[in-house]
Amino acid sequence: MSKLPRILIVGCGNMGGAMLQGWLAAGRDPADFTILDPVLDRAPDGVTLLRDAPQEAFDAILLGVKPQILAHVAPSLEALAGPDAMLLSILAGVELATLAGHFPRAGAIVRVMPNLSAALGKSPVALAAQGLDSAGQERIAALLAPLGLTEWLAESLFDLVTALAGSGPAFLYRFIDALATGATALGMERAQAERLALATVEGAAALAAQSGESPGELARRVASPGGTTEAGLKALDAGGALARLVEATLRAARDRGAEMAAQARAAANPGSQEA
Repeated sequence: MSKLPRILIVGCGNMGGAMLQGWLAAGRDPADFTILDPVLDRAPDGVTLLRDAPQEAFDAILLGVKPQILAHVAPSLEALAGPDAMLLSILAGVELATLAGHFPRAGAIVRVMPNLSAALGKSPVALAAQGLDSAGQERIAALLAPLGLTEWLAESLFDLVTALAGSGPAFLYRFIDALATGATALGMERAQAERLALATVEGAAALAAQSGESPGELARRVASPGGTTEAGLKALDAGGALARLVEATLRAARDRGAEMAAQARAAANPGSQEA
């Protein structure tokens, strides 16, 4: 990009804050960012914090409000989302068509699904857009690249990628906690078990990211025939229970995303017959 865009962050909660932190850590000028948030206590040094919608134009608007209040805040923002503005939305379940209905003049509308690792530049960043050419996609991917790995996909997969990449960290935290809980139940002190479980997962993830092998192959390589790892894997794999549990977990999160999308469509079109 010839110049770095000025970004208005509308609603700077956990996720919006993580994205801002990631951009700043990557060296972006704090003066490039303005936050519009009526309840945020303070902004990072150099970042402007507003309570009311500004009058000036921005190159990009990042929507980070609660999905259920989109219809309330959109009218005050629509004037800012003109043909020269990119509209980026991290609102779970709010589809491109719904966003286009609220912001019909926006130059580009993109759904973005990161997770809190954006603060470290380590987040998967799933992207979906409509009517965007390859140059536009490259521009948006470059804007979001400091936050992690960008992936473009069809919007029909967004509920699933939200479950996998958006909600996935919580599922992994539960697994880390389960490792520590299991070790504690077998006699280890809790704090020590948590430290060891966390270090184990951190190291394994870093190795998997750098390896050219699949996670399944890495697991096979760790497991010596007749050894301790193989015995543990047999317990995990018994009857396909782990695979079924993970699939059910992702399905529940995906289906909830679809329900939220239906609710957002209904709110945007109150005269429709959609349940």
